[in-house]
Amino acid sequence: MDRLELIKRNVQEIVTERELEELLNKKEAPRAYVGYEPSGKIHMGHVLTVNKLIDLQKAGFKITVLLADVHAYLNRKGTLEEVRKTADYNRRCFIALGLDEEETDFVYGSDYQLGAEYMLNVLKLSRTVTLNRARRSMDEVGRAMDDPTVSQMVYPLMQAVDIAMLGVDVAVGGIDQRKIHMLARENLKSLGFETPTCIHTPILLGLDGTKMASSKDNFISVDDNEEEIYRKFKKAFCKIGDTEENSILALFRYHIFPRYETVVIERSEKFGGNVTYTSYAEMESAFVAESIHPMDLKNSAAKYINEILDPVRKVLL
Repeated sequence: MDRLELIKRNVQEIVTERELEELLNKKEAPRAYVGYEPSGKIHMGHVLTVNKLIDLQKAGFKITVLLADVHAYLNRKGTLEEVRKTADYNRRCFIALGLDEEETDFVYGSDYQLGAEYMLNVLKLSRTVTLNRARRSMDEVGRAMDDPTVSQMVYPLMQAVDIAMLGVDVAVGGIDQRKIHMLARENLKSLGFETPTCIHTPILLGLDGTKMASSKDNFISVDDNEEEIYRKFKKAFCKIGDTEENSILALFRYHIFPRYETVVIERSEKFGGNVTYTSYAEMESAFVAESIHPMDLKNSAAKYINEILDPVRKVLL
């Protein structure tokens, strides 16, 4: 798999692909970042962007992870002390999931976001961005946006300035970050900064077939124990032949196949015995053709997810 193919794997959108190709041709080691708001347990939805950072690392990118404690504070996720502790937990999880600790710059927002230069750039941007635009940018990521606080309107402006001040070429995030990233693309040039290329990953389905979120009881936490994983998967939505709202298939596509060259679906000999797949597309076709029973799919997914999460659980003990 070449560099571009690796970067594009399991990506929903690149803005723009032409810019990305030019970046790969011009710079030996471009820099990409993701900002994580420390606001609770790390779940497999977060791990989707971690996987993409690992892909980018393999493709020769320098990686910055912003542990956005000030953002979490502004979005009412706890005191600064509380979110800083959560940020430390996030960092340990990301390293255990496979990010190269020596090659990844972990940056706390509070280390630079309270400085004069940073705040001046936020204020400059606030003179350009309308209140309606800032609010629309927060629709997907903000809390209680029917009655937002002023701090939540500052949040997207800070995220745009983060891209500039961290000196990154590529901003990575879930597709729910798109509006904030587009705000950055449209306005950073006016402050004298480069326009970032943006890579957006899909939103991972929760076990109930809706968006995976810490606020719902539909997520897989990276510190769930082995028995908990099997229990959650047993009741997960996985309708036979259905690929649209199938959380178990999504885990195979976005988390399991990127880490394993071959995947074995284990099943009883009376149902045909184990079957091995070398690609997600091959396995999905078999599921659509009803050659794989949902329970066999669930049990095998639980086995692989437990293997992926085992290093995290050991670090957090």
